Amino acid sequence: MRRKKKKKKKSPVQRMMMAVFVLIGAVLGYFAMWYLDHSMEGASNGEKLLSMVLLLAEIYAAFTLQVIIHESGHLVFGLMTGYRFSSFRVFSLMWVKEKDRIRLRRYSMAGTGGQCLMAPPDMKDGKLPVFWFNMGGSLMNVIASAIFLALFFLLPGPALLKSLMVILAVIGILSALLNGIPINMGLIANDGHNALSLSKNPAAMRAFWVQLKINEMIAEGARLKDMPEEWFEIPSDEDMKNPIIAACGVFASNRLMDERRFHEAEQLMSKLLSMDSGIIDIYRFLMTCDRVYVELMGQNRPQVVEGFITPALTNFMKQMKNNPGILRTEYALALLYKRDEKEAAQIRARFDKQARVYPYLNEIKAEEELMEMANRSYGDGR
Repeated sequence: MRRKKKKKKKSPVQRMMMAVFVLIGAVLGYFAMWYLDHSMEGASNGEKLLSMVLLLAEIYAAFTLQVIIHESGHLVFGLMTGYRFSSFRVFSLMWVKEKDRIRLRRYSMAGTGGQCLMAPPDMKDGKLPVFWFNMGGSLMNVIASAIFLALFFLLPGPALLKSLMVILAVIGILSALLNGIPINMGLIANDGHNALSLSKNPAAMRAFWVQLKINEMIAEGARLKDMPEEWFEIPSDEDMKNPIIAACGVFASNRLMDERRFHEAEQLMSKLLSMDSGIIDIYRFLMTCDRVYVELMGQNRPQVVEGFITPALTNFMKQMKNNPGILRTEYALALLYKRDEKEAAQIRARFDKQARVYPYLNEIKAEEELMEMANRSYGDGR
């Protein structure tokens, strides 16, 4: 007889967030009804349908604008505290600084609507200005929402315009709360969580600086294997419980992959994924993809490969289907596990298409090398 799994109790933060969602949903619902009452009185069915479409368009436009406002907050407060521009992403559109030019590329990350990455200033006495950079996005959402709410009361315009102001204000407050209240949101940790972790832990502050420096050098064309070795020291088991420090352990395994030290990479990834740590889900899934590749290039045991490819990993790979590392793993699976050259050729075509718009050409080169290694292994009959 199968035991029923106990339901995981929701934390106070999760219960609070649910209450916030309900409250904001109620506010949006109220103003949606207000808008419809003011715009559909005596209207024909066609006009009613058009009003509904316009309302949905307003919600989408408001969400997009608040994402831009949020990321702009990180940019503005980052510049004010000594950071330098590196990249700015809204959905899959990404503006990246490449030497002295800013280019438009395409990049997406599961669990995020946008992201602003910046090169950090030098640390002084082991400290870095982190609070305003991390919380600038939420603060900008609050400021913008206050302005939109004021415009709702001040503007004498039509119901369509006034409803847009309310929707913008409500979605802005929602964004501020979702990003500002410290919480691990599953795939990623939010800004409030990062700000809290950094403020309490000097080691986390240094880890944060290292990660921003790594990103800065990647944007400049460097590969992990070419960066200072001290940036990739493996944290202690205790430090690994902090999500920001834990990311350094992940980067250490990534560097071993870039150095083609696959056996050491597998040992480290196995340890990191089995321990009680703060590694966020997106890194866990990406490391598991690397483990699949290493197994395929090594002993290539079907039962081990199948053990890695869980429904959760499959779903993640679909979400991140354009990620070069995911495509590289899928390519190796097609060749070395499925022995399907046609599928491998289709994946390679997708990879080549993505390579033309991907922001980091050095990562593309590294993944191409790994795909070529898989191709040679297939040719050798492994």
